[in-house]
Amino acid sequence: NMSVQLVSSQKMFNGWQQRYRHQSEVNQCEMTFSVYVPFRVTQGHKVPVVYFLSGLTCSDENFSTKAGAQQYAAQLGLMLVMPDTSPRGEQVANDEAYDLGQGAGFYVNATEAPWAANYRMYDYIVEELPALIEANFDVTRERAIMGHSMGGHGALMIALKNSERYSSVSAFAPIVNPMDVPWGQKAFNAYLGEDNKAWAQYDACHCVYHAAKRIPVLIDQGGADDFYPTQLQPEKFVTAAKVAGLPVRFNMRPEYDHSYYFIASFVESHLAFHAEHLGL
Repeated sequence: NMSVQLVSSQKMFNGWQQRYRHQSEVNQCEMTFSVYVPFRVTQGHKVPVVYFLSGLTCSDENFSTKAGAQQYAAQLGLMLVMPDTSPRGEQVANDEAYDLGQGAGFYVNATEAPWAANYRMYDYIVEELPALIEANFDVTRERAIMGHSMGGHGALMIALKNSERYSSVSAFAPIVNPMDVPWGQKAFNAYLGEDNKAWAQYDACHCVYHAAKRIPVLIDQGGADDFYPTQLQPEKFVTAAKVAGLPVRFNMRPEYDHSYYFIASFVESHLAFHAEHLGL
């Protein structure tokens, strides 16, 4: 089922900011995603795609309304695709805590009850959503991926596990080693059970050693981020990447926090990084 339903559409920088819903086969529920379609597409050109994965508590709309990315995507000729962070709906398992359940899918395929029925965000981001985008929009098969916090974890992990499918990966304040920090341990224990071997496949600090291709990486971290370094330990990933021979550009940004003000300050450089590796 490759059909999508348009929810909203606004003209923006001569392109279109849009929202769609569709029935997800892998998550067994209705999913929503946002898209920025640049002007080049309206002129009959196919463009590459940059996927943005959001963090805890976010939906498909946080990045599109707060990051100011569309003007740079318009200039560079990039389509932006912003999926939701989890399955949603009354029949979908949830938790009262902000860091588990709806809005906190962690981009893994859950194997434990009650999560396994709907929480297959890894398959959704890697397989179902790109197939949907490529079936419904004028895009090339060229892709890059980026994310923030939990979404930074998702972007790094997915890019490393599928390095032949992405030209580059970038992250703002990513959870790089979920196995060893409270957020990741809580989510992985719930979604994947107690066996740490099952956790390692979704941990970027482990995935980096198994990447099939030396995919270029860009990471920005705010020095005044409340979650650094308890939950966020980007230096750990940089060290692992150097051992694995992976090219990483790491920027520590003094006085910046974890918010979208931080993302908006550096999103232009991230999109330029992806455009360069997409050959634009």
